[in-house]
Amino acid sequence: MSSSKSWEPLTREEVVKAVERRGPSQRIPLVVAKWWGEGLHDQYGDRLEEFSRYPDDTVTLWPNPLDVGSMGLSWKIGGNGGGHDSSCVIDDWAKLDEFIEKMPDVEKDTHIDELAAQAEKIRAEGRYLMFGWWGLLFEKPWGLRGMQNLLVDYHIAPENIHRLHSALSDQYCAYIRRCAELFKPDGFWTSDDLGHQTQSMMSPEIFHDLIFPYYAKVGALLKKLGVHWWLHSCGNNAPLMEDLITAGVSVFHPVQKHTMDEVSTAREFGDRITFLAGIDVQHTLQEKDPYGVREEVRFLIDTFDRPDGGMCIAAGNGIVSGTPFENIEAFLDEAVCYGEKHRQGFAE
Repeated sequence: MSSSKSWEPLTREEVVKAVERRGPSQRIPLVVAKWWGEGLHDQYGDRLEEFSRYPDDTVTLWPNPLDVGSMGLSWKIGGNGGGHDSSCVIDDWAKLDEFIEKMPDVEKDTHIDELAAQAEKIRAEGRYLMFGWWGLLFEKPWGLRGMQNLLVDYHIAPENIHRLHSALSDQYCAYIRRCAELFKPDGFWTSDDLGHQTQSMMSPEIFHDLIFPYYAKVGALLKKLGVHWWLHSCGNNAPLMEDLITAGVSVFHPVQKHTMDEVSTAREFGDRITFLAGIDVQHTLQEKDPYGVREEVRFLIDTFDRPDGGMCIAAGNGIVSGTPFENIEAFLDEAVCYGEKHRQGFAE
């Protein structure tokens, strides 16, 4: 049975307490819980507005630190301009110098100034404010080089990988500094799908040698600025968790079901990192009935929420067409209702 109650967003202070594991007193925050994926709008249309009574406890602004299409590169980019497919932007490492040289200048990015006005309004409302972009130091190089090339590059062209990663991390840090100055944000959101269904996309040794140093650079800057780092990474990230924590990731999403064991992950890492636990969109939301969905939400909360906090709840990825409407409602309703009850239980 779903509640008809309309829920107000949590205050910035409550979300901060959950992220920093400082004993939040209210319900568990909902973050990217209403992630409408491919085909869902086509299936349900305006009916999705019924879910507006459930809150979004964070607000995110989206600058773009690397608009490849506007860089004025001297060569034609094949495919769709370097998306996650077989095409690539840097099809020859000889083009790397020009690519680096023509990376956008953050000081000339007027879009950031436009976003700053939105940030001021969000802060005035007392909301938890994030900024960020999709793709960091695996997904972005994957789009620039193509997946097959990139995975081979790790072994035969590590010097070029280091040059690319160094340039990308410099670019990201420049944007982070500028956005932090203008937005005064609480969090930084980004993604790198570092895992697949059974293991990490690269060996832990490759990650540590070629990617971790640049993660650590980003993490050190965010720590200096007092900004939480939220990382979305699908698949099995268990072999990389120690490096992710050391690099400074504050919140990890989604702990994908059937790729990472929730109980052992929470037990091993829950005192050092906060989890944005994502409900399984592949099977649970697609295949179970509303009771089974609610049962799964309770399992996630029982597993990840601790007396000091350390948990937010989300969709594991985009909720796609074919997902029963009543299952989405059961997920959101149980997340707020049981999330509130669970926090109250710690206070008693």
